[in-house]
Amino acid sequence: MKAVISGGGTGGHIYPALSIAEKIMENENDSRILYIGTKEGLESRIVPEKGYEFKTVQVRGFQRKLSVENAKRVALFMKGLAQSLAIIKRNKPDVVIGTGGYVCGPVVLAGALLGIPTLIHEQNAFPGITNKFLSRFADRVLISFDDSRRFFTKSKSVVLTGNPVRGEITSASMAQARERLGIPEGKKMVLSVGGSGGSGTINAAMKSVIPALAAEDYAFVHATGRLHYDEFMEGLRGIELKGYQVVTDYIDNMSDILAASDLVICSAGAITISEITCLGKPSIVIPKAYTAENHQEYNARSVKNSGAGEMILEKDLNGDTLLEAVFSILSDEKLLESMSQNSIRISNPHASDTIYEQIKSLMAEKKGIKNK
Repeated sequence: MKAVISGGGTGGHIYPALSIAEKIMENENDSRILYIGTKEGLESRIVPEKGYEFKTVQVRGFQRKLSVENAKRVALFMKGLAQSLAIIKRNKPDVVIGTGGYVCGPVVLAGALLGIPTLIHEQNAFPGITNKFLSRFADRVLISFDDSRRFFTKSKSVVLTGNPVRGEITSASMAQARERLGIPEGKKMVLSVGGSGGSGTINAAMKSVIPALAAEDYAFVHATGRLHYDEFMEGLRGIELKGYQVVTDYIDNMSDILAASDLVICSAGAITISEITCLGKPSIVIPKAYTAENHQEYNARSVKNSGAGEMILEKDLNGDTLLEAVFSILSDEKLLESMSQNSIRISNPHASDTIYEQIKSLMAEKKGIKNK
């Protein structure tokens, strides 16, 4: 299979794309994956590191109001569409797949205009602007929450698949990860991460939590985000951390860190929640305010209501509220076990397989129509 895949801007779009690419390669060793992103996006660093061929187009997201800047971005979109058409014509893929982010706009549209089978995958209950736009052109829309069907009423086909999780996450071993990370046996570990770019509100609260965790000799990893790291470390001056107490700007070995953890503090991105539930991790979920349609709060409430974790809204988040939540969970073995079981219960570990089956069935369907 020759596939063009596009998804960019944040890890929430990039990692599902990589999960799909991984599943294609797992099932068809002779496949060729071409990933299209932007030079500026996080995908420009992550995707080449995974060994996939990577090409870029020029495009920027639209503002939500009429402006001169938007007129410029329309022109840039058309340029990105022309670049996408050229790349796709040259590479002749069997399928084009988009997982969200504005870079998908010209790429998936180009595939549709050229008559190539096209799919988009939406991770959240409330779709992004790009996927809403593309749903009118794509052959199939794959969704992760049944509630999102109502946004795709003009789509040709909508299928519930769930969110794909990378194989390195699903196959991660807690014991092996702890051994690699040098975490002493029996020591509780906390992972705190606010998304690929970090979270200012989570960072602010963790400035109070980290000294307390260090004082109690817990293991932890806190990812600040690259832009926040220096300021955060300035606030920890004078606090001595041991080898298993880590503050970093970005986590490259997330599969090990996540597998080794007993409790995860995180924002409520759909992919983040899919990964932590797949491994049965208890969590304290902090939905980012002002996201489109408030979709992160919806995601977070599903975790809380299922008993898989706690939710703290950003407006209620501070050092005291987070500190209380962390220690009340860590000190209660029965609660940790219950949350872990509920976390596994709401996971969807076979989403990648379902998505791969949809890709194959669409290709067969389109081929059958073409041959009639």
